[in-house]
Amino acid sequence: MSSTGRIYRITGPLVVAEDLKVMMYEVVYVGEESLIGEVIAIRGDKVYIQVYEDTTGLTVGEKVAASGSLLSAELGPGLIGSIYDGLQRPEKDISVITGSIFIKRGVRVPALKRDVKWFFEREKSLSIGDKVEPGTIIGYVRETPLVLHKIMIPPNTSGSLKWIAPDGDYTVDDTVAIVESSGRRYEVKLYQIWPIRIPRPYRSKLDPGEPLITGLRVIDYMFPLAKGGKAAIPGGFGTGKTVALQEITKWSHSDIAIFVGCGERGNEMSDALTSFLKLFDVRRGRPMMERSVFIANTSNMPVAARETSVFLGVTIGEYFRDMGYDVIMVADSTSRWAEAMREISGRMEEMPGEEGFPAYLSSRLA
Repeated sequence: MSSTGRIYRITGPLVVAEDLKVMMYEVVYVGEESLIGEVIAIRGDKVYIQVYEDTTGLTVGEKVAASGSLLSAELGPGLIGSIYDGLQRPEKDISVITGSIFIKRGVRVPALKRDVKWFFEREKSLSIGDKVEPGTIIGYVRETPLVLHKIMIPPNTSGSLKWIAPDGDYTVDDTVAIVESSGRRYEVKLYQIWPIRIPRPYRSKLDPGEPLITGLRVIDYMFPLAKGGKAAIPGGFGTGKTVALQEITKWSHSDIAIFVGCGERGNEMSDALTSFLKLFDVRRGRPMMERSVFIANTSNMPVAARETSVFLGVTIGEYFRDMGYDVIMVADSTSRWAEAMREISGRMEEMPGEEGFPAYLSSRLA
């Protein structure tokens, strides 16, 4: 086997490849247009790939190339105010580049703009030779009037600080610190890359003890929520779940708001975006988008990307959590995510559970 294989079978968004050496959940590039896919199963010499773009036109025998890395998110200055799809592709930038309201196949745009310079202010208490560990704050970037972006030492990196950049303007690709450990040097940039399926590490988990004020009196009185907790709004179609979730996102007492549209109708996401762009945070007197991140993965986009949109939202939320911010992450809706899992599971010919959903549905949603 090698890092390049061939398409053996195509079933909608599910592609089976052969003669391909990969690991589970590795990103692969499928076909001549290098469509983004992810390995979800390996059975013998066959590799099962869920493709996150339209597979129309693919043929058996086309090449499949392994990337050697997991599906990851770029985390750094530029996240706030952005509108991404489920793969963290900036939809505004894609619209400008392609001149289309739809995301065309094979489009590659970095999640964080590489040509924008941010003013980096180093942490004054740090000195050369100080010991640093994951989460140590080495500087600050004023991303918006509402969000002070804290530049941290990435997870899995620790050692002594050998160099730190002076205050000034830097792009996300610029090195702002160098950490040395066991004779090896690690460059710290303004942004981090983190696999979306792997939870970001934490030192300890605190018990919920502080209420989350949602801004909706009926919820705060009848069904109070806790910071650090989880909640769900069940209900049938057309009963107002989406409206309630959008209102909670707008008015909750949180520092960062992340809204994930997971397979919802395009007009609903359009309405939510339109209202958010016009909305002012009444507690801070600034536009709501100055502390918000939108992930819009509508129902007409490939179903496989619904799952990644939720993981992406959680990863971004955990990143801002590590800075010490209160983050609310809303996913609308988990039922669309479950429907996507049912479709992929059926195409993989797995044993169905109740109503055709896969047997591992509950563990995934948990």
